[in-house]
Amino acid sequence: MNESKFFRVYKRLIPQRFRPLVLRYQEAINYVIFGGLTTVVNLVIYYPLKLVIDYLIANVIAWVGSVIFAFFVNKAFVFEDSRWDPKALLFQGATFASARLLSLAMEELILIVFVSGLGMSANIMKLLAQIIVIIVNFVASKFIIFRKKQ
Repeated sequence: MNESKFFRVYKRLIPQRFRPLVLRYQEAINYVIFGGLTTVVNLVIYYPLKLVIDYLIANVIAWVGSVIFAFFVNKAFVFEDSRWDPKALLFQGATFASARLLSLAMEELILIVFVSGLGMSANIMKLLAQIIVIIVNFVASKFIIFRKKQ
């Protein structure tokens, strides 16, 4: 298996005996790393906004910022897609945004049901919803949006 660009950056931090295993799962590992950074972007936008506007509106704004960030880091670093022509960007951008809209709807539904409906903490439910969103987004990105041509 080929080393990703990002794997070359962090491989020296990994003990030699674990490098083959990490190399084998580098795409998923990279996704977790950049998904984590995307989540940080989302939360950094969400929590301050939640103090001044409704949590659902804050969530949508945070979503927009994190989707823009996620598209570019996923394309460039996780799935290393080299197609930057307008046709590829239009298809990938549209499918990426569509998949993210689906996960946003799922996240909003989770927040509505568990926060507004059951009175649970918006902060805790936001974090739990993010776990579900990360999984759904990885599957969509790997198998639909940035799938490798056979």
